[in-house]
Amino acid sequence: MIFYDCATAPNPRRARMFIVEKGLDIETREISIAKGDQLNPDFLAVNPRGTVPVLVTEEGTVLAENLGIAAYLEAIQPEPNLMGRTPDEKGLVLMWNAIAETQGGMAVAEALRNGNPHMKGRAIPGTTNFEQIPELAERGLVRIDLFFEMLEKRLAESDWVALPDRLTLADISTFVFVQFAKVTKKRIPEGNTATWTWHDRIAERPSAQA
Repeated sequence: MIFYDCATAPNPRRARMFIVEKGLDIETREISIAKGDQLNPDFLAVNPRGTVPVLVTEEGTVLAENLGIAAYLEAIQPEPNLMGRTPDEKGLVLMWNAIAETQGGMAVAEALRNGNPHMKGRAIPGTTNFEQIPELAERGLVRIDLFFEMLEKRLAESDWVALPDRLTLADISTFVFVQFAKVTKKRIPEGNTATWTWHDRIAERPSAQA
């Protein structure tokens, strides 16, 4: 297998943490978004969409989305389980992972890509350039606050995001987006004690250092 990574981007970090939690050792190639490596012909030959992460499986299949990568790795390495065992668990993990992506990750992306002058003309990742929309940056900041509020309510009733007894893919996605929100100068509110307890528990894991 070959894993195409970017050390500074949140989505590759999600896959990287998943790989570490699985205890897998996969050949890794760094793609620097800052240098524009994702738009180089050599990489576009692997993933024409020009995004990371990418996992090329042993069979030669190219998986260019986190959920596809996670599903493949869970299938070849079932333990430790990160995507649920029972039908109910699987549904909960995917539900909360989707909530993390749409309410957390997309909110941060809106604020960053539409508000950072360094991303002028690059409001959406990929091979097509899109201009920034300042109103989306403002909306993204509001959505981040709402995401933190929702997360605190959830973690006040459950030790982990999706399942009560263990870390899953949903925790990895949520943790990465919570930490990446710092690029918009947003952080977990000091009074959100349940979220901080959960955050610090994950931050101590080896995967969080990957």
